[in-house]
Amino acid sequence: MTELEKWVEEFARNVSAQTASIARGDAKAGNKHADRYIAAVRKLKGQGDAGRDALAVLLKHPDKDVSTMAAAYLLRHRTAESKAVLEEAARGEGLIAFEAAQVLKNWELGVWALDPG
Repeated sequence: MTELEKWVEEFARNVSAQTASIARGDAKAGNKHADRYIAAVRKLKGQGDAGRDALAVLLKHPDKDVSTMAAAYLLRHRTAESKAVLEEAARGEGLIAFEAAQVLKNWELGVWALDPG
């Protein structure tokens, strides 16, 4: 497994773990997992487009939380694919639908800033 693949796995694992933590009402654990997936995405982005391309495999991840979070970070790099993932998630229900709608709204308003150029 390459370093990029390890960081992609770290991202996916911690997004899923954060979702589980939130579902059981454990904000402290949820924040710990958020810190970990944010660190992983920073490492990936530090590798430029190669890191972003590695993260893009998660756009097709079966866990909607993972694919939606990856799309939120890849909106500038993979706009069409990311918007499609976010739009699908926004049509759903629950927290992930709200988050996807907010990301799309911020993108349209020009205030999205998860991966500035």
